[in-house]
Amino acid sequence: MLAPLAYGLAVVLSLFVAFIGARFLLVPQAAAAGYGVPARPDGDPAYLTVKGLKDLTFGLLGLALIAFTTADAVAWFMLVVALVPLGDTLIVLRNGGTKAVAFGIHFATALAVLLNAALLFAL
Repeated sequence: MLAPLAYGLAVVLSLFVAFIGARFLLVPQAAAAGYGVPARPDGDPAYLTVKGLKDLTFGLLGLALIAFTTADAVAWFMLVVALVPLGDTLIVLRNGGTKAVAFGIHFATALAVLLNAALLFAL
C-alpha cells in the first residue's frame, strides 16, 4: 500500500519539475512571474534558460531513477533535491516576492519532496 503512494508521489513531483523546466524554456517571462520574482523584460534571458534546463534535468533524472533504481536511491535524490525549493523560498523572499508565494509554493514543495523522501525510505 505504501509503495504505490511513495512512487506515485515521486512520479508526480518529477513530472511537475520537468514541466516547470519546460515552461521556463518555452515561456520564460510567464514562468518567472509564476516563480514569484518576475524577470525584467530587458533582462538577460540566459538566466531563465539556465533555470529551465536545471529543472527539466532534475525532473527527468527523477523519472530515470524511479524507473531504473531502488527506492533508497530515489529517496536520497528527493532528500538532496529538496534543497532547491528551500533555496527558492529564500530567493523569492530576498528579491521582493510575496511570503504567500515563497511559503505557499516553494516551501510547501520542499515539504512535499521531504515527505516523499521519508515515504521512499520507509519502503
